[in-house]
Amino acid sequence: MSYEVYLKKNEEKRILAGHSWVYANEVAKIEGKDKNGSLASVFAADGRFIGKGYINHASKILVRIFIRGNETDERQLYLSRINDAWKYRQKLGYSNCCRAVFAEADGLPALIVDKYGDYLSVQCLSLGIDQRKHMITECLAEVFNPKGIFERSDVTLRKKEGLAEVKGVLYGDVPDLVEIEENGLKLLVDIKNGQKTGYFLDQKENRFAARRYAAGGDVLDCFCNSGGFSLNCATVANKVTACDISQSALNSVVQNANLNGLTNIYTVCGDAFTVLRDLKKSGKKFDLVILDPPAFCKSAAEVKDAYRGYKDINIQGMKLVNSGGFLITCSCSHYMTSVLFERMLTEAAKESGRTVHSVEIKTQAPDHPSLLCADETHYLKFYVLHII
Repeated sequence: MSYEVYLKKNEEKRILAGHSWVYANEVAKIEGKDKNGSLASVFAADGRFIGKGYINHASKILVRIFIRGNETDERQLYLSRINDAWKYRQKLGYSNCCRAVFAEADGLPALIVDKYGDYLSVQCLSLGIDQRKHMITECLAEVFNPKGIFERSDVTLRKKEGLAEVKGVLYGDVPDLVEIEENGLKLLVDIKNGQKTGYFLDQKENRFAARRYAAGGDVLDCFCNSGGFSLNCATVANKVTACDISQSALNSVVQNANLNGLTNIYTVCGDAFTVLRDLKKSGKKFDLVILDPPAFCKSAAEVKDAYRGYKDINIQGMKLVNSGGFLITCSCSHYMTSVLFERMLTEAAKESGRTVHSVEIKTQAPDHPSLLCADETHYLKFYVLHII
């Protein structure tokens, strides 16, 4: 008999609203017996059927619901949902590079698929998905007909599922570098060893939006990684200084600049916190400063420390902007909510001694759709501030 999971009284409200996660501490009892990672049925305390998802006794998220009716987790269900996800991206005009499957938002919790030209990069972030990755790979091959599929499940999140970090080729052949096109620029992506699945696709539209604020100016791009913002700004700016703590990331910036014939990008290797202070001491100022750091908090317990970190770099960033210039500042942690982020920016503006106008607020690109019922899927904050 397959697992039947019964929730405590009133714990079904969030899930009935569309959220996928059933936490272990929300469960009153579990009946039946099956293997870990199998499909379990979830019921409210009064016996009402809620949905089905894969169970994992090793995780705080006991079940991730992705079936709300009579369907089963057969190959056809995966094929249909992957195909629907791809049709959605195509409707929005995506073709060369995009997030092709975004987990819960596409009805496939814990599955991430990014498309880089003729290649796919995949993350399997739960036990149930991991156990079925070969079948999922077959479905991806059928829908996208890629030259290769590479697994990038080398993330610490898997440890919470009792899984080891793994990466490797799942299908076809995958080169060390894959060329993609973003906003008319050519970029080389390291699918095998680059950040996340190879590149940060969620900022694609925001990087293009940054061009209007960089036009004709002197730009500082902190936490630049492989140079997405730097390259986009360099198409219109007078000069771009790209800063990152990783020399290999800066090597990628130079490589991508050369690929596009851009000669106005200069690199600085160093910790952004230190670089920002050193630039302030030197009296240097910029027409546009970009702050796109990695997530400073990956759990609720880290929010206070992260808040201080965000506030620090934003104070320093504001001080480095010429009067009339702009600061673009971002956060990719869903724990740093929009309300918290705006509060931090307000405090940073006061302590920097600058008058600050909010000009533009954006979120992740449309190929990373968020669920209104799941705050976790709405994570990226992108603010453009006018500094006086």
